[in-house]
Amino acid sequence: QVQLVESGGGLVQAGGSLRLSCAASGTVFRINDMGWYRQAPGKQRELVAGITSGGSSKYADSVKGRFTISRDNAKNTVLLSMNSLKPEDTAVYYCSAAISRYRFDASSAYWGQGTQVTVSS
Repeated sequence: QVQLVESGGGLVQAGGSLRLSCAASGTVFRINDMGWYRQAPGKQRELVAGITSGGSSKYADSVKGRFTISRDNAKNTVLLSMNSLKPEDTAVYYCSAAISRYRFDASSAYWGQGTQVTVSS
């Protein structure tokens, strides 16, 4: 079994900061790409930021310059530092990772349970 457990969401005023953390546990041989997605009420889930195992990252245009994704491969974790938060950043944020549980296995996508981020104006 593999689990992704997120933490760090909450309520913050506009202009504030939050840091989300996601840790993978269970039988993990290798983690390839990791990322953060979000889904606001009535909207589709969207990619916020992604990072490869080598550290290359990409961001949604709406968060560039405000959010930073990072990972600690030794701890199987991925972080999302969010600064200058806006009310439109309000959503449930989900962690995702492409994980191979055993050597030579193809990777499968795993998702966390989601953490609520609410930005008040």
